[in-house]
Amino acid sequence: MTLSGRIAAEPARLWHDEVLAPQFGYEVVHLLPWYLAIEKVLLLEYVRMELADPVHAGALAARLTDIQATGITPDPAENMSDVAFAVERYVASGPVPPFPAWHVDRSRNDLQACAQLLWGRDQLIASAQALHALGVAAARLARSSAAIAMPGHTHLQAAQVITPGFYFAAMSEEILRTLRRLDFSFGEVDQCPLGAGAMAGQELDWDRERMARLLGFSEPAPHALVAVASRGWALSVAGDLSAFGVVLSRFVTDLMMWGSSEFGYIDLPDELSGISSAMPQKRNFPVLERVRGRSAHLVSLALDIALGQRSTPYSNMVEVSKESCAHLLQLFDALRSVTTLLAAVLGSLTLRADRMRAACEREYLGAFTLANLLTMRAGLPWRSAQVVAGRYVVAAIERRLAPSAPDGELLAELAAAAGHQVASPAELLTEAFDVDAALTVKRSAGSANPVAVTDLLAAHEAEYAQAGARWSARHTAARDAITAIDAAFEKSTT
Repeated sequence: MTLSGRIAAEPARLWHDEVLAPQFGYEVVHLLPWYLAIEKVLLLEYVRMELADPVHAGALAARLTDIQATGITPDPAENMSDVAFAVERYVASGPVPPFPAWHVDRSRNDLQACAQLLWGRDQLIASAQALHALGVAAARLARSSAAIAMPGHTHLQAAQVITPGFYFAAMSEEILRTLRRLDFSFGEVDQCPLGAGAMAGQELDWDRERMARLLGFSEPAPHALVAVASRGWALSVAGDLSAFGVVLSRFVTDLMMWGSSEFGYIDLPDELSGISSAMPQKRNFPVLERVRGRSAHLVSLALDIALGQRSTPYSNMVEVSKESCAHLLQLFDALRSVTTLLAAVLGSLTLRADRMRAACEREYLGAFTLANLLTMRAGLPWRSAQVVAGRYVVAAIERRLAPSAPDGELLAELAAAAGHQVASPAELLTEAFDVDAALTVKRSAGSANPVAVTDLLAAHEAEYAQAGARWSARHTAARDAITAIDAAFEKSTT
């Protein structure tokens, strides 16, 4: 049985070895279960349209199930080294010959698009669950450290007193933002391409709603051309993960700085630490370097997907359907790797509260508060208060005064030189440079105040609970799809 009357020769050995056989091997490993599920759904449709007897269709479905155990191989002469043709040939060579209408009104285009999307849906769900686990770890660490004072930095300079809890709550917030984006992208992944045909739809009365439902989709793709021409879902998901990779690298950069010998704010257990082969005094944290390094793959692989689709015709193209998505698995693998590694770091790191507090106490982090107090208590115009506060810090550093040793006379002199009188200047300084007060003085929602952080984390935890349940339900629905298809066959044959 030949596959086409248009081409008489089988694929060249070079074409087979370089392109077809590797693609065949990849699809057998990752897409074959979904190809078979789709074939069974199409068989059910032939039965519904009375083009096949239920018992006959059931026998062919059983033959499809056998493929999982016996396997198929690329063969240029027999199946043109194409998975869809290999499945067709395997069924046709079985003890029960196919009915005449089998594969009528069919195309590989929507079949392949649907199999890729079903695989992509599984990968997306697994990635979201990995992100969810990382977010829960970040929120847990944030809650336990919401009252530990540490310096916050702007422009790589110590700026204000914050807490690790405040910082890790920011990480949690960014993870939730990514999960929200993935929720939106899941909507694109949840539309079934089956029934689009080659590009313009199909000629038989296929029940696209039923086929979508049997495969676990919420609905069919509304436009036939979009269903087979677009891999926008891959672009959307890759874009979401790429954006997360960028922000993740920034958080890890801070953790690398916190773990340096100059800062010493955090420590990791020996199991997650490394050594120097030449310098015995060193204790390194290469796990953080790995996480930051692998986060780059999220960006570069997303770009690869975009460039693979750019400037191609808007139709079914192998360049788009296969080449542009050739490294999509590596993208998902990179995401799961960085989230798993970083979750392990967050779950095992030790916060050096003593080092963090000492850094707060040696820096003039309350200068902003001092300027506020000079305005609100002493009546200085805001810009004048900023100048006086800045001059006080400069003079105090020159005199080697610690922030905890206020010089009220110095502040009074500087204010007087600017044309202002300040009552109880020492009390203002004591209040401004009190490390603990630097946290509680913040009153706005979303601030570093431990109460505000705790409130925010309560909202985060509620959202994580909802997101976890939502992605778990999607996982269960996708897992149960094949079982439901087999059950539908049992029902149709009885």
